[in-house]
Amino acid sequence: MDLLHWKLFPLLALLASFLFFFYIQDSSKSSQSGCSLFPHSHYWIASKRIVTPQGIISGAVEIKGGSIVSIVKNKDWSGKFKQVVDYGNAVVMPGLIDVHAHLDDPGRAEWEGFPSGTKAAAAGGITTLIDMPLNNFPSTVSTETLKLKIEAAEKSIYVDVGFWGGLVPENAFNATALEALLDACVHGLKSFMCPSGINDFPMTDARHIKAGLSVLAKYKRPLLVHSEIQSVVESHLETEDGGGDPRSYSTYLKTRPPSWEEAAVRELLTVTKDTRSGGPAEGAHLHVVHLSDASSSLDLIKEAKRRGDSITVETCPHYLAFSAEEIPDGDTRFKCAPPIRDAANKEKLWNALMEGDIDMLSSDHSPTVPELKLLNDGNFLKAWGGISSIQFVLPATWSYGQKYGITLEQLVSWWSERPAKLAGQHSKGAIAIGNHADVVVWEPEVEFDLNEDHPMFVKNPSISAYIGKRLSGKVLATFVRGNLVYKEGNHAFAACGSTILAT
Repeated sequence: MDLLHWKLFPLLALLASFLFFFYIQDSSKSSQSGCSLFPHSHYWIASKRIVTPQGIISGAVEIKGGSIVSIVKNKDWSGKFKQVVDYGNAVVMPGLIDVHAHLDDPGRAEWEGFPSGTKAAAAGGITTLIDMPLNNFPSTVSTETLKLKIEAAEKSIYVDVGFWGGLVPENAFNATALEALLDACVHGLKSFMCPSGINDFPMTDARHIKAGLSVLAKYKRPLLVHSEIQSVVESHLETEDGGGDPRSYSTYLKTRPPSWEEAAVRELLTVTKDTRSGGPAEGAHLHVVHLSDASSSLDLIKEAKRRGDSITVETCPHYLAFSAEEIPDGDTRFKCAPPIRDAANKEKLWNALMEGDIDMLSSDHSPTVPELKLLNDGNFLKAWGGISSIQFVLPATWSYGQKYGITLEQLVSWWSERPAKLAGQHSKGAIAIGNHADVVVWEPEVEFDLNEDHPMFVKNPSISAYIGKRLSGKVLATFVRGNLVYKEGNHAFAACGSTILAT
């Protein structure tokens, strides 16, 4: 090679560096830092099935700078644009919003933790979750403990995460303390009407709840309540020898009858009347979490709604997927509280959901370490109660809902639109211009076996009640504020989800 060619090498190298510079300038800043698996901040997502508030369309969604800036129907774009990700017949819809999850960080990250929990959420199409104030340690009941949780979440979350604060006896009558917690931007408060199983999160009663609602009223934020009141008779049964074979699910089921839920809801309704228009707690809202009893408890809630109380209710996929009769002896993966009830109750829950009497769904993802589940011992009375589910709620809801004819629009209502409203997330929950580009792309018709060969991202997959099931609904991609954070088994290199604070 002659001298002239050698002299050209530095010039070629300089030219290459300029070209690379302009390429990365065109790429999104987030992709440079590893936040996205797609190297552009301005692009289009196309599909023949895009679920919008106006219906399902064939077309494309324009995303720029993390937001949705335009939506066009098929005839208006037909391949005109650059940087189009065409998903064909796959469904494009708003990412799921899970308003009830326990990620156990800080303090019990071995149970789950923000990194694994939000990776699993992204793999399941969840783009936002609101973390519960307990199972982490210390529980989130003050500005100081909230700060610890926010610090634990920073640079550790793959989806957006907000926080509920705790309403407990020590702060319930201290309006200054509650206001400080709400001023620190929790999205609302959570309380238990029975023992929570967590020492620093004691139970409340109607007096505490009434006081909490009076403070929440001026912030227009909700109070979420675990609605069971413990009966002395049944609680005595929850001992090694008090009510039959501890390996039998029916033994555990007897310890938490529907009457516990009914008693709690009945007591709640003595204070939710204050939330009516013109009432002393107008502006506050009460939300009943993980309803299991589809009979008397639900009837009371329906009546309260008719009276004008500001009240909503959720249930969870595990109450819609499983029934007490099918739970094997010793299979403590299915233990939760309130418990999974019989098949007839499950049918009533589905009917209530389809008819709009149940407002929304949540995961109530409540994992632990396998040792506390007592999988080998199989003692339902002593095992930790909680269903590990956050990665599987979309396919579970869709799969078990086929019998009832659920639609994509209903999925969006239960899992995106209404949860967004509860959590005050007005820029989320719908594929609409101006909203965050939080999107899940999935194939409802694709079936898969949830076994050890399936990629699972929760920290302790062996404890999930969904293991061994065949489900429909494969998640292809999840976008959070325009970042492609999950794509067919792979996550973005960096955890760039945002901590979202109430406004």
